[in-house]
Amino acid sequence: MTTDTLVTLHDVPALRCAPEGPALDGEQAALDLIGDAMGQGAELVVVPAERVAEAFFRLRTGVAGAVVQKFVTYRVHLVVLGDLSRHLAGSSALRDFVHETNQGDRIWFLPDDAALAERLAARP
Repeated sequence: MTTDTLVTLHDVPALRCAPEGPALDGEQAALDLIGDAMGQGAELVVVPAERVAEAFFRLRTGVAGAVVQKFVTYRVHLVVLGDLSRHLAGSSALRDFVHETNQGDRIWFLPDDAALAERLAARP
């Protein structure tokens, strides 16, 4: 069984989540990941897109807002890593949400490890 792993990405301690772990499906799941990250000294949590619950991508459910708010409150960076094209194709609101969060430095939706490395390398 694969587990979440503490790694260093561009000098940033990160909790890299395994694809087959519990779904990121609400506040409690966010708090669990934040607690794991803080307990291991990670500043960043990298969650594979396939581990994010479908409800997260339907903004009207409030799941994305609740999850993002927890990460912002606890000052832990969140990266959802992977292909979101299926979700983005069906929702202009989600496309706007992803675009806006990607403008900041706390929550990113990125397609792959190369994009993550590029974003981390560009940080001050």
